Amino acid sequence: MVMLEVVKAGLMVTLQARPRTGYLAAGVSPSGPMDEDAFEIAQTLVGNDTDAAALEFAQFGGSYNVSEPTLVAVTGGAAQVSIDGRPVPCWESHLLKPGQRLDVGAIRGAMWGYIAFSGGIDVPVLLGSRATHVRNAMGGFKGRPLEVGDQLELGPSATLWPRRMTSIFRRASGPIRVIAGPQDDYFDARAWSLFLNEPFAVSIRRDRMASLLFGPALSATRGHDIVSDGTPPGSIQVPGSGTATVLTAERQTTGGYPKIATVISADLPRIAQMPGGQPFRFRLVEQDEAEACLLEARETVKAIITEIESP
Repeated sequence: MVMLEVVKAGLMVTLQARPRTGYLAAGVSPSGPMDEDAFEIAQTLVGNDTDAAALEFAQFGGSYNVSEPTLVAVTGGAAQVSIDGRPVPCWESHLLKPGQRLDVGAIRGAMWGYIAFSGGIDVPVLLGSRATHVRNAMGGFKGRPLEVGDQLELGPSATLWPRRMTSIFRRASGPIRVIAGPQDDYFDARAWSLFLNEPFAVSIRRDRMASLLFGPALSATRGHDIVSDGTPPGSIQVPGSGTATVLTAERQTTGGYPKIATVISADLPRIAQMPGGQPFRFRLVEQDEAEACLLEARETVKAIITEIESP
């Protein structure tokens, strides 16, 4: 049995795995990683499959040790990572031996980071996933973020060959692309002009449920209350305050505020990882373009994963 110990807790460190699908009607949103691309690359670097659980952290990763030799990889952004005080690069895997300490410091250029361990973190599957849903206190490790002294079991590792990426992972740049609606008709031409032509930024008021945006107040001419309906991932809802809010992994499954637009799936990781205060703009696209962007993004990640090899 390989054990993972939390020596120093990072910020909002949770076990994440593939999203928990099929339970929206019961009020359970999917959860799962905020940046599925970085999560999947981390798992591949340590030889895990897509069902394995890994750690997600916000801004600061913490410190860990293991009871048996284990591969470890850190992705998501440019974090300060060291093994026994020796700096090691992100976005590739390294051997962590018993008695050595993995330190993952502050992450730069991103909000969410990922720490994958070979074999995956072995916790029970709940409603089809090992992912932690913090808001519902379910899944993962005791339904909560990790704390100092927590002991977690790792699954067996097939091999312990360190792996690296042969190409740099880059995402699309430019405006965050959105599809209108579902309540786009609640907003008049002036509100739409502000939404598409003025800069926004992600505020410090963000978590796994939603990100509040700095930017112009948006007024819904047909009112800010609707009959509650479903909330797709990336929904941009606008309450009476006029503050645009992007709903993410642990969003409520229904909402009673109008949603002016929805961030396309390909750009959800981009806005989730956007540093607080960094200005950006929205760009309206049609469904066909949104679907093409998603296919392109998936092909990019697939190509990178295919190229991962042992150094």
